[in-house]
Amino acid sequence: MICLVDGNNFYVSCERIFNPKLEGRPVAVLSNNDGCVISRSYEFKALNIPMGTPYFKLKPMLNVYGIAIKSSNYELYGDISRRIISVLQEHCHDVEQYSIDEAFVYMDLHKGYDVAEYEAFGRLLRSRVLNWVGIPCGVGFAKTKTLAKIANHIGKKLPSGVFVMPENPKTVLENLPIDEVWGIGRKLAARLQQMGIKTAWQFANIDRALIQKKFSITQVKTADELLGIPRFERENPEEPSQSISCSRSYGYPVEKIEEIRESVAHYIAQAAEKLRNEKLRAAGASIYLQYYPEYGQYAQDGGYVSTVIAFASATNATSIMLSSVLPAVDALFIKGRRYKKSGVLFYGLESERIQQLELFKDEAAEAQKEREERLAHVVDSVNNQLGRNTLFYLSEGIERPWQMRREFLTPDYTTSWDDLPVVK
Repeated sequence: MICLVDGNNFYVSCERIFNPKLEGRPVAVLSNNDGCVISRSYEFKALNIPMGTPYFKLKPMLNVYGIAIKSSNYELYGDISRRIISVLQEHCHDVEQYSIDEAFVYMDLHKGYDVAEYEAFGRLLRSRVLNWVGIPCGVGFAKTKTLAKIANHIGKKLPSGVFVMPENPKTVLENLPIDEVWGIGRKLAARLQQMGIKTAWQFANIDRALIQKKFSITQVKTADELLGIPRFERENPEEPSQSISCSRSYGYPVEKIEEIRESVAHYIAQAAEKLRNEKLRAAGASIYLQYYPEYGQYAQDGGYVSTVIAFASATNATSIMLSSVLPAVDALFIKGRRYKKSGVLFYGLESERIQQLELFKDEAAEAQKEREERLAHVVDSVNNQLGRNTLFYLSEGIERPWQMRREFLTPDYTTSWDDLPVVK
């Protein structure tokens, strides 16, 4: 049996943990640079304001409806997500995190397909996450991931927050519109509806050869899953990433090369930390800059510039990466253009434990690399104990005015010593 635990309006719920005054109010969390709505409370949804509404359109409504606006605090949300997974792992050994607010839990209780037993266990999980972390969630049980998604969606609408898919899901799927099935997007749903397939049950029983001919093997797997046949395998958390990246939009159009260098250095440092957390090294990096279109006397299209840098040998030392990559930023910079975003992607990832040896190895350079990598791990250790950015590389900048705009940002209550809540 597969259980899907999914946080309700996750970003909003994270904001409410440390600010009870937000309870009962319409609350929205904005995207990068406070652009548009990406998470809504139930009270906000009741105002019929759609997801993706730009912030400037919300401004006239804030006082009228008492709307609270928050900027995305990914550091806080990521830590709350980690805590939820920790709670789930205390009750279940086999937990697969699917996204920041979702996790599949694999289990088999003692009495076979006993709906009451699974409902009771779902209520236990839900209460533990709510009481120990502060996040309300929905819980859905089913034989497959696709059915568990549907069960979770139904569970969120129930007072208990829990739903167990019947052993024969026909009665549920007959009333489920095809566009509410996991993996069926709007365009695909429209094509299926043109073929007369309007419900999940109709899709589950369509000829598999026809599905594969008109669509793909993924849709064949989805149809099988709707009938209770597991086709989507669980992800292996031990399998190393194929690439690791970090990028952000700037808070304003950037024109100075110094600010672009700082941003690239900062993203290299953040991505390198991810590498070390996964015990990986990178063979090289790709960096890119995105610039705005210009509409002056001589119009110019927006676009990207990018380059690829190969390291002398695979590494996860931030200092080595900075010295290799930053000189390439100057070559990419086009004077007079206004830049919107920059980013870095590490490629050629390999395990720290298994490294390709070189026939003509430079012993001195290898020893220096090992020292730099040990230093990077020490920096990580200090930041883990004393808070992010306690130690950082000077090339990342100090004030970083180019960082994305987050006017309504709440403190990092759980990841920064300076932001710990004070009880009065």
